[in-house]
Amino acid sequence: MKELLIRILDLFGLACWVEISTEIPRCIYYFGPFLTLKEAKSTQDGYIEDLTEEGAKNIVVTVKRCKPKELTIFDDLGELKNFSAILPSKNEIQTASF
Repeated sequence: MKELLIRILDLFGLACWVEISTEIPRCIYYFGPFLTLKEAKSTQDGYIEDLTEEGAKNIVVTVKRCKPKELTIFDDLGELKNFSAILPSKNEIQTASF
């Protein structure tokens, strides 16, 4: 029943999400959805720990009700040179249809 309620809230942009932004790499991550702000806040330490272990710097956390269009947003692809093997080339990005 709880999962159904979360899905309904998420459909209308009323579910709670943990938004974590980092400067290095320059990204915004969304974790969720959650039923309550309290539930979302209770998970944030684990996400922060994981990102810190991966080398993320200057982490800022916000818990809010929203409906993110993407779960991970890279602001600057130039900073992701280490991930070039998994990222599509510019030509693939321009011609890809989703």
